[in-house]
Amino acid sequence: MTTIEQIPSMAEEAVLLDWLAVMRDRHPVWQDQYGVWHIFRHSDVREVLRDTATFSSDPTRVIEGADPTPGMIHEIDPPEHRALRKVVSSAFTPRTIADLEPRIREVTRSLLADAGDRFDLVEALAFPLPVTIVAELLGLPRMDHKQFGDWSGALVDIQMDDPTDPALVERIMQVLNPLTSYLLDRCRERRADPRDDLISRLVLAEVDGRTLDDVEAANFSTALLLAGHITTTVLLGNIVRTLDEHPEYWTAAAEDPGLIAPIIEEVLRFRPPFPQMQRTTTRATTVGGVEIPADVMVNTWVLSANRDPLAHPDPDTFDPSRKIGGAAQLSFGHGVHFCLGAPLARLENQVALEEIIARYGRLAVDRDDDTLRHFDQIVLGTRHLPVLAAVTPAESA
Repeated sequence: MTTIEQIPSMAEEAVLLDWLAVMRDRHPVWQDQYGVWHIFRHSDVREVLRDTATFSSDPTRVIEGADPTPGMIHEIDPPEHRALRKVVSSAFTPRTIADLEPRIREVTRSLLADAGDRFDLVEALAFPLPVTIVAELLGLPRMDHKQFGDWSGALVDIQMDDPTDPALVERIMQVLNPLTSYLLDRCRERRADPRDDLISRLVLAEVDGRTLDDVEAANFSTALLLAGHITTTVLLGNIVRTLDEHPEYWTAAAEDPGLIAPIIEEVLRFRPPFPQMQRTTTRATTVGGVEIPADVMVNTWVLSANRDPLAHPDPDTFDPSRKIGGAAQLSFGHGVHFCLGAPLARLENQVALEEIIARYGRLAVDRDDDTLRHFDQIVLGTRHLPVLAAVTPAESA
């Protein structure tokens, strides 16, 4: 694109990437027609995400009539964020996540066995796998899993032209309220009658005298169910799509399973599920030499930062040997708000890719299938991804 009048759709990935390259080079800090400031360069995005004192994670600060949501950990700033994160981390531990590996593998194998050799990857695996795992982790009945998926789908379908529009908050709450109300009832039940599940651990957790009330526990569960589900669904689709474009890595991963983890990290850089992250300014500040006023929304383009040649040489080349880590990997955030569910998303995708390779050798995207659909906004990925088994392990031996 040669103008900056309109941001391309997520579905127009090539156009969007070209636009981001122009913005990084010519307008690295840019204000759109809604008054939202957009940040494009890796160093600037990293600094905005790190500086929680200047860039608040609470979007309600700049949305008229909106109120903060207790327990929604990704929208809470320090020092309250630190206290809340300590409590939820005591219940949502690395050991808890690691112990899910056998169940993730069992569910993945069952879903693939039912899929056959030609299927929609999203419908058959990428969608039901994380819903099942997160719902079971929370201790929610199987009969309700489809409803959780419907809530997630409705959330990413919301039209989000002006992120500061109070009407947008109303549309989001119409989706979230039934889910949060459902989870609030479960939190109250577990407080009265605890079980061996995450909701029980959340309502009973205490660190340094800080506990969660039922509303906070329900809102954290809502964030985990939605963000955890959407991230894994979109990331797994992006992994298969990217490997279809670079089929040599199917063979490499089959020969050396140790390559699967770096492949996942590179896909996160190459096609991050959430290409943007929003913040709001608490005071006037300067980014990239441009003055930004207080009390405005700032949109950090993680996708653009991930394609910044000053941070990642030859950024448009898919290269799992980059060994991305630390401040270079921004796809799960940066600093105190680094995604609490990142280890679970990585584990689910690690197991899923291992099982796909073990069963099929590789998958090929059926680009002639007219059901292939990309998300238009919010997330970067495919809503429907028709695939077929391109080669079986026996044939590839």
